[in-house]
Amino acid sequence: MKLKPIVLALAVAAVLGAGGYGIYSLGMNRGIALSGSNASSPATTGEALDGIAAGEEATRRHLKQGIKAGDVDPVTGKAILFYQDPMVPGKRFDSPGKSPFMDMMLVPVYAGGDVDQGTVTVSPRIQQNLGIRTAEVVSGSLTPRVEAVGAIAYNERAQVLVQARATGYVEQLHVRATLDHVRKGQPLVDLYVPDWVAAQEEYLSVRHMQGSDLAGLIDGARSRMRQAGMSEDQIQLIETSGKIHPRITLTAPVNGVIAELTAREGMTVIQGAALFRLNGLDTVWANAEVPESQLGSVHPSSMVEARLPAVPETVFKGRVQAILPEVNPGTRTIKARVELVNQNGALSPGMFVNMTFVTAGGREALLIPSEAVIRTGKRNVVIVAEADGKFHQIDVETGLDNSGQIEIRRGLEAGQRVVISGQFLIDSEASLTATATRLGSAPVSSTAAMQQHAGRARIEAIHQDTVTLSHDPIISMDWGAMTMDFKLPKTGLPRSIKAGDQVRFVFVMNSEGPQLVSVTPTMPETITGDKK
Repeated sequence: MKLKPIVLALAVAAVLGAGGYGIYSLGMNRGIALSGSNASSPATTGEALDGIAAGEEATRRHLKQGIKAGDVDPVTGKAILFYQDPMVPGKRFDSPGKSPFMDMMLVPVYAGGDVDQGTVTVSPRIQQNLGIRTAEVVSGSLTPRVEAVGAIAYNERAQVLVQARATGYVEQLHVRATLDHVRKGQPLVDLYVPDWVAAQEEYLSVRHMQGSDLAGLIDGARSRMRQAGMSEDQIQLIETSGKIHPRITLTAPVNGVIAELTAREGMTVIQGAALFRLNGLDTVWANAEVPESQLGSVHPSSMVEARLPAVPETVFKGRVQAILPEVNPGTRTIKARVELVNQNGALSPGMFVNMTFVTAGGREALLIPSEAVIRTGKRNVVIVAEADGKFHQIDVETGLDNSGQIEIRRGLEAGQRVVISGQFLIDSEASLTATATRLGSAPVSSTAAMQQHAGRARIEAIHQDTVTLSHDPIISMDWGAMTMDFKLPKTGLPRSIKAGDQVRFVFVMNSEGPQLVSVTPTMPETITGDKK
């Protein structure tokens, strides 16, 4: 008879326990459903897991084939933007491999896919208001052209030195200042040479002597005049005139200017003294400052075109004579010496000219306007315009920059359109979401990264900065059941929680992976509270 009350009590306890578990399950399911705005159906979760598995398989295949970010997958035919851990989408990797966060492979992200981040949609009206312009990626012939600034200098190969051939006195100067223009054959100075008087008198005396064997004496007298510094023309003048000429007039051997003048009237000059230094102006040098990064396009004998701002309609042509073996440490430039034909004497030393180096022969390349490239210091980025007003950024590898067009070696294909005006607004990462909203476009998918997610789990281990949880499926993240590490909450774990406990947890995804917000014990404590 005593057994009947005991059986009845056990039945009531079983009913209460089943009811409490049902209430707990309902509350947990509601908590999970309310924790994420993107809650998916079980079918959607299965599809997501299948997609991750397919991505891992593709990554293993890429490892075997040596494929990396920037290449085209030969199976799908799509360009690979980067690799990522689906559970830590904020981190990007250039090469396939194992995730540093989870015990799983990274998965590839293809261009144009749903995970292709950085896409902004701008309505046509807003595009017009902002002045967004685009240009097509074209294939064309690229001829290396280097622009530089050059300074005009004297052509040192056209310098001529006028010296005194004998000791004498400067009687008269015909030019009196440096930089005076002179013509070839123009008198420069008159010299009186006393030593010539004795040599000429001796020669004339021998010429007037009578006899049949005087040839040797005449040749000896002529040699002494040469030793005194007289030229053949002067000796010929003495022979024809039969008079003494102690004075000599030095003339300009070339057309040019007086670069240096050391003679003055009345001064005494010795044999070999430099009286004048003349510089010809038929050709001049232009010392061009070429950036060392573009030196590969400049070679000796390369054609050069120079323009002077004062006479922009005149093109001065020349060739590179030499690349001087010296780098300017301040400007990181190397001097290229160019010889230019000085048309009408328009080029004077000290002038600046704009120079263009043209290398013969071109090659096919993909070209876009130079203004389309955004240079961040470490990356070169362009904004690609797609259909329906969509824009996204692409990293590119650039080559030669020539006449407003730049070579694209990797990242683009012919026929695509790139933004050449307004691209900085679209590319702004700091205010990408606000910009997208202001332009009337859809929010960027990455803004959901700080959304909270909830689930149930068993604590496997507690570490210094992380805790290992074996959790049930997380529907809001399309995750299946698995064991993984979570970063500890900023406030730490409750002291009563230990390994082996069943807990309810809330977390967010950031750039470093899943970050716990809170961890609370589950069923046992809740049921005890309800019974009270």
